Amino acid sequence: MRTLSIYIHIPFCMKKCRYCDFLSFPATEGEKRQYVQALLKEIRTEAVKYADCTVDSVFVGGGTPSVLPDGLLEEIMACLRSCFRFPRLSETEGKEPEMTAEINPGTADKKKLESYKRAGINRISIGTQSVHDRELAYLGRIHKAEDFFRTFREAKEAGFTNINVDIMAALPGQTPETYADNLEQIVRLAPSHISAYSLMIEEGTPFYEMYGEGGSGRQAVLPLPTEEEEREMDMFTESFLREKGYHRYEISNYALPGMECRHNKGYWTRRNYVGFGLGAASMVDNVRWKNPSDMGQYIRCLLSGGGTVQENVVRLKRQEQMEEFMFLGLRLTEGVSRQAFRDAFGSEVEEIYGKVLNKLCGQGLLETGESIRLTPFGRDVSNYVMAEFLF
Repeated sequence: MRTLSIYIHIPFCMKKCRYCDFLSFPATEGEKRQYVQALLKEIRTEAVKYADCTVDSVFVGGGTPSVLPDGLLEEIMACLRSCFRFPRLSETEGKEPEMTAEINPGTADKKKLESYKRAGINRISIGTQSVHDRELAYLGRIHKAEDFFRTFREAKEAGFTNINVDIMAALPGQTPETYADNLEQIVRLAPSHISAYSLMIEEGTPFYEMYGEGGSGRQAVLPLPTEEEEREMDMFTESFLREKGYHRYEISNYALPGMECRHNKGYWTRRNYVGFGLGAASMVDNVRWKNPSDMGQYIRCLLSGGGTVQENVVRLKRQEQMEEFMFLGLRLTEGVSRQAFRDAFGSEVEEIYGKVLNKLCGQGLLETGESIRLTPFGRDVSNYVMAEFLF
């Protein structure tokens, strides 16, 4: 029986952050309820296509799923349970499916978290980004450091033992010393997983106007760290977290032993996944598609009894599959397995990428053995390395 991962997109947030280019926006309670009704309709309609699948992971992301009115996330989880097959523990060697919900500090109290736990959520991902109030305010976050610490404590009290914390580096005005203090304070809480990634300046965001190429510089009162400082932050993250028992298993992700995020690792190893909700993407048996990003269109299509909301359906060619296999797999510390490539495509990886491998190994960006991995230098320029595998 095939395994399947499910992503649920909740596009709502309290307020758009200055750096955010995700599909998210504030909404009224009525709009949120109507959206969830459309989402439930989509789940029920599409689930029949996956009767031969068992669900290995669910990830409820956003936006901020925890801004949904009480009871709605629980209703979504109940719908998933009734429409899809979830394996019994005896079928998974005692490992229950991984069920993650993203929350932001200040949007989920202990009572709400306990309700999530009863609904089957067993992993919480807290988007803190920083524990310095000055940095949080400049990012446009709605919470303060004390809100994060309270939310983390209440998640533990609600019974969650698998908790991820998101932290950002290379923030405006940040120094290697202030970043190190952020990370040290978070590690004292002993989360099971830490996602540590650098700020990206994305088009269409207020930060792009302030810091992006061709931006006006409007309101930019704090400078971005230099490339050298950003690299120092990354090197500190890896060495410090290694000392504390976390292993780096992906470019931006660290976990205690056995606590890697199964859902996200599924993306990087090209396992089948289905996305439900506004703008959600899917990939099943090398066919990709996405949902519309216009909420009015999404709701009308589903609640008016219309057809599928799937758009841009594309069957990936063998060449495209190999490209994804390489540039996604290289994100992982373990790299790309030669045997896995052989099993997937019936060819040796050198037959397809021999020249590229020789070039990148010669530049000190890749190392090879039973698997092909980025070197530390290769991680610093990973976008360049991965682009080399595109035909």
